[in-house]
Amino acid sequence: MQYQFSDRISGLKPSAIREILKVTQDPSVISFAAGNPSPESFPAAEMAEIAADLFRNRAGEALQYGMTEGYMPLRQQTAKRLREKYRIGTDGDDLIITSGGQQALELAAKVFLNEGDTLICEDPSFVGALNAFRSYRVRLVGCPTDELGMRMDILENLLKTQPRVKVIYTIPTFQNPSGRTMPESRRREMLALAEKYNVMILEDNPYFELRYSGEPVPAIKSMDLNGRVIYAGSYSKVLAPGIRMGFACAPREVIGKMVVAKQTSDVHSNLFFQMVISEYLNRYDLDAHIEQVRGLYRHKRDVMLDAIGRHFDKRVSVTHPDGGLFLWVQLPDGCDGFALCERAGAQKVAAVPGVSFLVNDEMKSPGIRLNFSLPSDSQIETGIAILGKVIEDYLKEVEA
Repeated sequence: MQYQFSDRISGLKPSAIREILKVTQDPSVISFAAGNPSPESFPAAEMAEIAADLFRNRAGEALQYGMTEGYMPLRQQTAKRLREKYRIGTDGDDLIITSGGQQALELAAKVFLNEGDTLICEDPSFVGALNAFRSYRVRLVGCPTDELGMRMDILENLLKTQPRVKVIYTIPTFQNPSGRTMPESRRREMLALAEKYNVMILEDNPYFELRYSGEPVPAIKSMDLNGRVIYAGSYSKVLAPGIRMGFACAPREVIGKMVVAKQTSDVHSNLFFQMVISEYLNRYDLDAHIEQVRGLYRHKRDVMLDAIGRHFDKRVSVTHPDGGLFLWVQLPDGCDGFALCERAGAQKVAAVPGVSFLVNDEMKSPGIRLNFSLPSDSQIETGIAILGKVIEDYLKEVEA
């Protein structure tokens, strides 16, 4: 049978990262391709204790249907922590629990973007978000970046000249894929531009608590006095990704629409794990846990950067992120990150080519993204040495 798929889905490509992860199931492959937190960071023992208690004493509640908005205690705990610790949220805001941070992005697109509307985002940007936006047949317009993130002068020009701009999407802290952080001055300028041109900001901030160096920068949402910002967060990076627990904080009217939109997709997020997280927050110190995770990833980041310093050609530039899970490798102009990743894959080292993160994925990119949170120290050392040799050989061929 020949299937006639919808226009909305027929133009979408599989996530390059998810496809690469299939290759990394081979245990002999050293993977820098995943965005996975390290299993060493999962509070498995604590969760096992909580889960056993829930099954033993509260199974009827934990295994039942729940509210679309989310488990009320967890919503309250999350909103309280955001507000008291990070000044995120006002009396006019509400919070919804989502099936991972990804769903928060998809719901925001669903409630604000019509077919043909324009969304402006960093270029490169998170491929999962780009595909979510593409599924609504939105016009994606990439805004070039520098070492401080999205260029505000170019952003304003785009806001002036592009038709039907509805949303600015940004990952301002430890951006995926670059690892860069936007300074406070640019965040304030972005918010001012959103006010001036009457558009929403979708602030994706799943990594912000994973800071290993430098000074914290306030979230754009913490500066928002007029209900202009939708804040998307996640428990995936600080607790465990497989539980698929994210959240969105936004004006109450916006959350109301996101609730209706969520009811058409999954009714509500996994109630059992919402209760597990809520009990974890009751019984344990999340900040202390995050501090341990920071120490683990700070070490891994430094091991990778040290290995890169010893093995990579000096013509290759590398970001030095203050946090998050990724760093960006930029080859000299004229090089193709996709070709390099193919060669590295043949040597059993997996990385993600930069083209996967471009708004126009038909273009070439001289960049590749590396993840340092998942591989072991020895895998980082071995993999970077192999990748360094692959880069050396590739550059020789490009020059010849």
